[in-house]
Amino acid sequence: MRAAPPPPPGRANTEAGQGATHVVGAGLAGLSCALHLARAGRRIAVWEAAGHAGGRCRSFYDPGLDRLIDNGSHVLLGANGETRRYLARLGAAGHVTEIAPAVFPFRDLRTGRTWRVAPGAGRAPLWLLAPGRVAPGLRWRDYPRLARLARAGPSATVRDCVGADHPLYETFLRPLSLAVLNTGPEAGSARLLWRVIRETFLAGERACRLCFFAGGLSPALIDPAVRALEAQGAPVRMRARLRALDRSGGRAEALRFADGAVALGADDDVVLAVPADACRALLPGETAAPGRFNPILNVHFRLDRPPVLPWGLPFLGLIGGEAQWLFARGDLVSVTVSAAEAAAARPAAVSARSLWAEIAPALGGGGGRVPPFRVVKERRATIVQGPAEAARRQGARTPLANVFVAGDWTDTGLPATIEGAVRSGIRAAEAALARPRRTA
Repeated sequence: MRAAPPPPPGRANTEAGQGATHVVGAGLAGLSCALHLARAGRRIAVWEAAGHAGGRCRSFYDPGLDRLIDNGSHVLLGANGETRRYLARLGAAGHVTEIAPAVFPFRDLRTGRTWRVAPGAGRAPLWLLAPGRVAPGLRWRDYPRLARLARAGPSATVRDCVGADHPLYETFLRPLSLAVLNTGPEAGSARLLWRVIRETFLAGERACRLCFFAGGLSPALIDPAVRALEAQGAPVRMRARLRALDRSGGRAEALRFADGAVALGADDDVVLAVPADACRALLPGETAAPGRFNPILNVHFRLDRPPVLPWGLPFLGLIGGEAQWLFARGDLVSVTVSAAEAAAARPAAVSARSLWAEIAPALGGGGGRVPPFRVVKERRATIVQGPAEAARRQGARTPLANVFVAGDWTDTGLPATIEGAVRSGIRAAEAALARPRRTA
């Protein structure tokens, strides 16, 4: 790859001013940012270190399974408005299957007991009092404890607020904390988890609907975005790893790649849509980006036939074991372990055997032969979303006047999720568009 100046304006960039925005990183945050800038008429150059777009949210073909699989089992909720608008603008909303009305099935791996959490309509959460809509054993007197999350200070964890011995902890807050924070409730930020609860379970049934990527992540979120940028005259330049930023006078003056540099004009901007550790390396001493990460482990099993899960739903929450969520897509079953330090440290085959023994009864079997599998370990899947690391999340602006940051690790008001990544890209784009220009 020879570093090159930004491409000439495409059809959507004919009103662009004198400058361009360089978006570094073609994960979901970078793609969201680039598309927002393109709609605003800005000239764009997109650079990606890997040989593919999507980052930690993508699909790939696995020859051993002969299936397209995702690197992680990501989902949306009805409340994730920015991502839903992102999909609609790309004409990709049809790639998402919405589970309506909202329902979350669970199985206790220790006892085999199953139940559903079924949010009701309306903002008043009266459904919490209805038998059959909540986890077994919960009573109306248990729910006031949730108010402690709403009043939590910046250093409080979920366990600090609720207590590990409370009925809500094991059957509701623990699976929710692992799913949305990738951090257990003993360490997860109470404030962050409360924001999710407020936007979903306390906002009515529609806000809680799970949106399932039945055909995979890339066909829905990534491939349409890359095609849209190509149509705008801004193709993603692959295998273009940014090594350094040349800085002077409080601004970036050049992007330095392995085989060349790209000079930045007076009105050029840079958006670093890269992971937190990469951002710290590119902006040493100028960013307080979080530095601790949690892994996620996913195991994809190819079965002889499509499984039948409880209530005919394509997913199942699991408690009482290491496996936490199970997703079914045709004959492919994917198991997720969040905050997976122990699982990620084991050999892949050991994790696959252990998790298959846990989930086989939920699929109607008794274990036995492990079907063909693929283990995917995202060792730095998200930042550790506890109080200390949450305090290190920063906004879109940096000390350099023409450099902005995006990513699910930035301060979006949400945990590090798909919706957080999309929001971060929009915020970085808006910050870049608002920067005063030297020329008209």
